[in-house]
Amino acid sequence: MDWKVRAIRGATTASANTKEAIAEAVRELLDDIDQRNELDPEEIISVVFTATADLDAVFPAAIARQRENWDNVPLLDVQQMAVSSSLEKCIRVLIHINTPKPQTEINHSYLRHAKNLRPDWTLAQVANH
Repeated sequence: MDWKVRAIRGATTASANTKEAIAEAVRELLDDIDQRNELDPEEIISVVFTATADLDAVFPAAIARQRENWDNVPLLDVQQMAVSSSLEKCIRVLIHINTPKPQTEINHSYLRHAKNLRPDWTLAQVANH
């Protein structure tokens, strides 16, 4: 079996800048990525979250850390680059994993208002599931 390092992308939006709204969005996004890719925390190399400047009530990584068996997963939060007219209240994630799956079997998740960021992936995901 030939294992490779792969990356899974995802994004979503929070309904408000509250701990509860951010937690709900992060959990929903990670649940969707997990379901689509059957993640094994032992195979996760690292996870990087970005959040737009209008989200500062809680770190997305603090929410991810609560997931079962994620206590040893390396997590990092950074602020998303501020670009005028970009999507507000947006949380993005980049998950690096070790996997035998080919790149074509890696499924990315774009939820809520973030679906507009990668409509090509969103449509392809719907067609495949």
